[in-house]
Amino acid sequence: MIKVHHLNRSRSKRVIWLLEELALTYHVMYHQRDPKTQLAPDTLKAVHPLAKAPVIEDGDTVICESSVILEYILNTYTDGTQLRPAANTPEYYKYLEWLNFAEGSLSLAVISKLFISMEERAGDQAFDAYIAKEIALNLDYVETTLSKQNYFAGDEFSAADIMMTIMLEIAQQIGLLEDKTHTLSYLDLVQSRAAYLHAAEKG
Repeated sequence: MIKVHHLNRSRSKRVIWLLEELALTYHVMYHQRDPKTQLAPDTLKAVHPLAKAPVIEDGDTVICESSVILEYILNTYTDGTQLRPAANTPEYYKYLEWLNFAEGSLSLAVISKLFISMEERAGDQAFDAYIAKEIALNLDYVETTLSKQNYFAGDEFSAADIMMTIMLEIAQQIGLLEDKTHTLSYLDLVQSRAAYLHAAEKG
């Protein structure tokens, strides 16, 4: 059975969501951040030296990093046709692009903006301007894509949507999506999925 190590206020809901979509049996191990430092507890570091979430254990296999975990689960527990396009099709490479865009290009800008908003600071004009540019560029790309299709890899929901949704939720929480009508409609769509609702309850 897959064991999911879940840290509060982390992006490990992605893994729970995928497992719910696939109706797989799993067990969640809950870890709580230190209320003062906000760091992960030693219980998580005992599982993986990075002490980050999500982490999964599946027998002797221990994996960190969301996109790799999702691909591992799809490769190990499906026939390859569930929640991702057929390999080596144009849709498949768009799927891979968005799967990695979430924690690559988009994450840097959104998480930097989140940290900036959490403290009073004089401001680094060059850094702030760079982050503002990256946010505009990335979220415009998201908005344009979702104006043309229902999901990130095309017309079908995929694991790339699981990766992207969690980062877009953070962007929404800090006020970055107020003028992104297609992106907000997309979030309403995916957040109404039964598997998403079950994952939100658990994670």
